Amino acid sequence: MDIKKFGTFSAIAALCILSACSDDGSTSAIDWPGESTPLAECTMPAFLKKGDKVALISPSYTTPDSNIQKTADVIKEWGFTPVIGKNVDKLEAGKYAGTAEERAKDFITALKDTSIKAILANRGGYGTIQLVDLIDPKLVKKNPKWLIGYSDITTLHAMQTKAGVMSIHGTMSSSIAKTAGKDDNSTLLRDLLKGEVPTYKVPKHKYNQKGKAEGILVGGNMTTFVPLIGASDIDVFQNDGIILFMEEIGENLRNIDRMFHSIELHGVMENVRGVILGEFVDSGTDLDYESTEAMLSSYLKKYDIPVMCGFPAGHDDVNLPLVMGAKVKMDVNDNGATLAFDISGEKKEVDTDKLTNKTTLSKAIRLMLSGKVFNIE
Repeated sequence: MDIKKFGTFSAIAALCILSACSDDGSTSAIDWPGESTPLAECTMPAFLKKGDKVALISPSYTTPDSNIQKTADVIKEWGFTPVIGKNVDKLEAGKYAGTAEERAKDFITALKDTSIKAILANRGGYGTIQLVDLIDPKLVKKNPKWLIGYSDITTLHAMQTKAGVMSIHGTMSSSIAKTAGKDDNSTLLRDLLKGEVPTYKVPKHKYNQKGKAEGILVGGNMTTFVPLIGASDIDVFQNDGIILFMEEIGENLRNIDRMFHSIELHGVMENVRGVILGEFVDSGTDLDYESTEAMLSSYLKKYDIPVMCGFPAGHDDVNLPLVMGAKVKMDVNDNGATLAFDISGEKKEVDTDKLTNKTTLSKAIRLMLSGKVFNIE
């Protein structure tokens, strides 16, 4: 080896190592060029028209046929045409709605069918992480259509956003069937699919952090999305300029604490412009905090970003639709907060305080839908 070249290389290497150390000898992350790029705005699928087809599929746990049929009837009442996936009646390992290949096939079939304009998940539970390697992101990008669901469907939302397509974090067949589509979660979803875009007005919360921010909305169920951080094909959390939405059910506080610190250790918070804390249902009392919001707020204080607490989305009775992958604007002030989607459509204001007192689902059903308790009934 040329000694001069070796000496030059060594000097550069030493300079890099030294630049990663602070005066007290501790190491810090090297700011590599282009390491965190802005998350691009996603394509918005077309709003639905009368007669458009909506696929009903089960990417995670199995769902009773009666629930799917009831939801299909609701879809018809909305003016759309339901198309039930061929594999929704399958059962694998006592819980899954078929093998990973079968569940992925229903999703892929719905993507390829140009007459289908939206894909509604029947329920969550667990299993969508098994589908990621089976679905070509280029197929998602080539066929932009609304994917609807929450809980375990968080994985598929990340996949859609990474592929550059918006999706809807919202109610699913199991919930729609329970109310015959008459609850606010369902009617707001229906209206959004038809082109009425909500601007949410949220009451003030003692743990809010004031400020304004805008960015691309990502996130969902913490247990589901935290394992995705670092997975290149679906990691939307290490791109800059994001608004992070988080919700959870049935996890104790130390698990939520662990997940949040995992988010921090991966450097995600450096990319976050604002945080939306949704519903934290049955979080437990294993740590001495007043609430989950109190614990997370204590960690978020060091970031100079707005934090909106108590947004009614997730596993509680009110689960308002959120457009994932859309550019959103949030404003948290002394009077409360607003969340607006910077997308086309007819805008309408929704006062969430008028919706949060309506009870639709029992605690047992909420836990079942999240996969914390399994019951196909």
